Amino acid sequence: MSSTGESSSSVLLSGNEAIAQGAREAGVGVATGYPGTPSTEILEALVRSDPDRDVYVEWSSNEKVAIDVALGAAIGGTRALVTMKHVGLNVASDTFMTAAYTGVRAGLVVVSADDPGMHSSQNEQDNRFVARFAGVPLLEPSDSAEARDLTVAAFEIAERFDTPVLLRTTTRIAHARALVSVRPARRPDRGGFRRDRPKYVMLPGFARQRRIVLLDRLAALAEYAETSPLQRVELGDLSVGVITSSIAYQYVREALPEASVLKLGLTHPLPARLIRDFCSRVERVLVVEELDPYLEDQIRALGIAVEGKRFFARAGELGPDSVRAGLRLAGAVAETAAPAAQQSPPTTPRPPLLCPGCPHVVPFLALRQLGAVVTGDIGCYTLAASAPLEAMDSCVAMGSSIGMAIGVRRSGGASAPVVAAIGDSTFMHAGIPALVDAVTNGTDLTVLILDNGTTAMTGGQAQPGTGSTIRGDPSTRIDLAALCLALGARSAEVVDPYDVAATHRALEKAVASSGVSVVITDRPCVEAPVKVRDTPFAVVAERCIACQLCMNLGCPSIVWDGGLYEGRRRVRIDASTCTGCAVCAQLCPTEAMVPLTGTAAGDGR
Repeated sequence: MSSTGESSSSVLLSGNEAIAQGAREAGVGVATGYPGTPSTEILEALVRSDPDRDVYVEWSSNEKVAIDVALGAAIGGTRALVTMKHVGLNVASDTFMTAAYTGVRAGLVVVSADDPGMHSSQNEQDNRFVARFAGVPLLEPSDSAEARDLTVAAFEIAERFDTPVLLRTTTRIAHARALVSVRPARRPDRGGFRRDRPKYVMLPGFARQRRIVLLDRLAALAEYAETSPLQRVELGDLSVGVITSSIAYQYVREALPEASVLKLGLTHPLPARLIRDFCSRVERVLVVEELDPYLEDQIRALGIAVEGKRFFARAGELGPDSVRAGLRLAGAVAETAAPAAQQSPPTTPRPPLLCPGCPHVVPFLALRQLGAVVTGDIGCYTLAASAPLEAMDSCVAMGSSIGMAIGVRRSGGASAPVVAAIGDSTFMHAGIPALVDAVTNGTDLTVLILDNGTTAMTGGQAQPGTGSTIRGDPSTRIDLAALCLALGARSAEVVDPYDVAATHRALEKAVASSGVSVVITDRPCVEAPVKVRDTPFAVVAERCIACQLCMNLGCPSIVWDGGLYEGRRRVRIDASTCTGCAVCAQLCPTEAMVPLTGTAAGDGR
């Protein structure tokens, strides 16, 4: 993985940072991706580690574009990395599946960051099955050190076997930190493009030949898996043997330090002979893995009696406690008296809320008032489905809002206005084709584009409407209104979402119009990439009548006061978190909300 004699040092890195480090050490020349938790920080770390700009790095408009760019770079002779979260691989799968046929020439590594427990995702899919489906090698690190090592190894395997490699991480690996031995970065080798039409032009006649190549490659990879240094047998107590991979390995080692373990770093293809040999040495075999029984089912298919999901959950993350509990249930660890429970003070549940001053609040208040059926999309604004806004009726996948709105409209089942709500980054990602569909087929539909100038949910990354690249360089800023009009929308009105009346009027007019009408709210995200703060507001106590209109905003800065004023409760504003958006002041019927200046509001309440 590195030449003999290279000096190394140890640094504390997250799994994402370690992947970026491994890519640099491997000589990556092109890196692409779309931001999505838990993968986002890989490209950001790569940019930080590359001040000389040896590597071309971009946030692509979506994952399909990202893998297209990366595959083109690999065919052009330069090692390429493409990063995404697990659902992003669904978007990229068209190219990913066929890239297994074409091969890659220079190394192509695809990072899929899975999210067991759905910390920030709409599903919990297990992308190990995607590697098996596509017929590509699958590597799974168990900590940051292995994230670096397996990234380097992935590029070598990709070139040795002329195949894309899927590097799968999970949330815990992506974000946990560990000491990593690092070496100097290698400059990219720009190999140059070599024409080979039978290899890269997937006409049916050529593709049939490449299918045979893929099958032969899988057979060769299976042989490699048997002796690969990425597999590790750790013999100990032979009464129980555990087969495991990824983060589950760490939990097994903590719960069963003396057990015999077969730790798999290359999990597709599986090393059948190695597994049989390991199982023959132990009296009983358990499989410990997160999510689905990917390893368990394949090992059982080899005719080996193993146990796994009988004791370990298929939903959610594993952890040291759940693995220990499963091993106890399996009789692999002794029953011990549970420690005395420590009494924790009761806590009040706190549901997620939009940020103070979020520009997405007012449009959803307007849509709720209009009684609209709102098909939503992926972004922080999905929180509009929850109390107190309760103004979103569906959210399935990136870009699905407009297509689903067309379907609801065409079903004839909605007597109310139908509105698709979608963020600016998500619209660029996957909303444009559906808008074209609505225009082409003459669907009466309103599209609300919530433009906050960034990819806010993942931390404020650049996107085509931002006007800058991942490195902060200025770029062409896509004009959303002009784009929508060019695609055939009847109207595209831009409004300031902090102007309550104007936003209501724009949406009311749009839903009453025929054809495709677009309303674009234009205010930057208050948190990313630069915090937006204006003069905070305060409540004039004697004016507050506790009507609760301001509470309908769901703004975390507006809270009930702890005391009474003239026998009634009142609200107050937390000046430390208030952004000064002035929306509450526009709603207040008694003008109780005023800018906090000098002593105008007394104690700020």
